[in-house]
Amino acid sequence: MKQCIENPDEVKWEDFWASRLKNKVNKNWDDAAPRFYKRTRGEDYQKVLFEKLILNETDTVLDVGCGEGSITIPLAKKVKKVIGIDSSPKMLEYLKKRACDNNVENIKTILKPIEEISYDEIGDVDVVVCSRSLNGIVPICEVLTELDKIANKYVFITVFGPENKKIEKDFDKELGIKTEDFPDYNYLFNILFNLGIYANVERFDLNNYRMYDSIQSAMDNGKFRLDLYSDEEKELLRKYLERILSFDEDTGKYYNVKDKADWIMVWWKK
Repeated sequence: MKQCIENPDEVKWEDFWASRLKNKVNKNWDDAAPRFYKRTRGEDYQKVLFEKLILNETDTVLDVGCGEGSITIPLAKKVKKVIGIDSSPKMLEYLKKRACDNNVENIKTILKPIEEISYDEIGDVDVVVCSRSLNGIVPICEVLTELDKIANKYVFITVFGPENKKIEKDFDKELGIKTEDFPDYNYLFNILFNLGIYANVERFDLNNYRMYDSIQSAMDNGKFRLDLYSDEEKELLRKYLERILSFDEDTGKYYNVKDKADWIMVWWKK
């Protein structure tokens, strides 16, 4: 007989969140940095994200998990100052290169894991942006509590939607690997609720499928765990992409209409 939960508010959603991450293998972000830096951006994620962010030119912004700067640089062009925090020295190296190439000088970087973020170190900022960076964080309650302290105006978080990584999951099936999904956005919403934070939830309306210059660029895009694949598995991936990707003669690009991002924004006003 199943036991009924008498008070749903007492469910420890953070434990469910952590249990979904127990078998996750940490990605080597230093190795991934060059691919992220040079990858072709055919999706409209960035456009939709900036349509939803509430920013003022006098704002200071904390970009959590800033990576190589794909969000940090356009943020810096819209606000007074951006603090980018990331655990990968190589990612921050590429961020500084991207900033130099774009003549952007209002970015400060902090080399630190997201798990160690603290109000005592960061202090007050106007807006916190966590773009695709919290899905794999285990001590989620502690991190969210600190981010809520840090922000004076808004916190914006994007996490995977239910239809993300379609072609990647299909490839895992061909390898006989069970795909370990990240925790769903509803976990995050309920964790925030139990912390006394009543967030808004919006699903991005992304229509563009990804497009690639070559089969190799599709492999290098950052979606696949090349750092974990053997040489044999990499060759299987190449053959898989050759089979599922179509070539558009008008654009000279490879694509698959199922290869679209699915992202959910969870945000709240202080």
